Amino acid sequence: MLQVDHLHAYYGKSHVLHGVSFDVKAGEIVALLGRNGSGRSTTARAIMGLVDCKGSLLWQGQSIAHKKPFQIAHLGIGYVPENRDIFPRLTVHQNLLLGQKGKGVGSRWSFDDMYAMFPRLKEREHTEAGVLSGGEQQMLTLCRTLMGDPDLIIIDEPTEGLAPKIVELVGQYLKTLKARGISILLIEQKLTIAMDISDRVLVMGHGSIVFSGSPDDLRRDVHTRREWLEV
Repeated sequence: MLQVDHLHAYYGKSHVLHGVSFDVKAGEIVALLGRNGSGRSTTARAIMGLVDCKGSLLWQGQSIAHKKPFQIAHLGIGYVPENRDIFPRLTVHQNLLLGQKGKGVGSRWSFDDMYAMFPRLKEREHTEAGVLSGGEQQMLTLCRTLMGDPDLIIIDEPTEGLAPKIVELVGQYLKTLKARGISILLIEQKLTIAMDISDRVLVMGHGSIVFSGSPDDLRRDVHTRREWLEV
């Protein structure tokens, strides 16, 4: 579905990504791992058209290089940023409403689906999003993205700052999304959740892919874990 080939990205004169190449297949969870500053979030932002980049970005065979973020989103790629980016003065329901494309006709996801997955959001339906807990805000951001009916979700550090029970819950729901046909590019620092739910794992270091393989491959590769990951 997504093919990234020799991707270079820049912040001003700073060269951050150095020839990153990988793909995400239909119905697959691919984890992008690495230490802080390795280039994981920049990779996500480059795919979404949020940073200057060079290289090939193909979505279902179509080039998305140099497209605007809203154009990329309308093609079927959802993005859940690390900072969550909720609308704090709007209610939970209003935030979800803003995630819909058009009138939401034909979408695989409804308000009822969101509230069934995360009953806590139903309880807070008419509450301003700014007063939600960190875990609730993460749930809301994920659900708002799903309301746009994406075929691929890029989700950046979904477990950052969350309690262990909520981390486990997030992992369960990501597997639910996969079961409903959504591909996921999971950007994570926590090794456990990525290894538990991913089909493939990629490890980044200094703006490049330094490892690509199955979770079992990474378990056996002690050098990569020690050199490039927080373990």
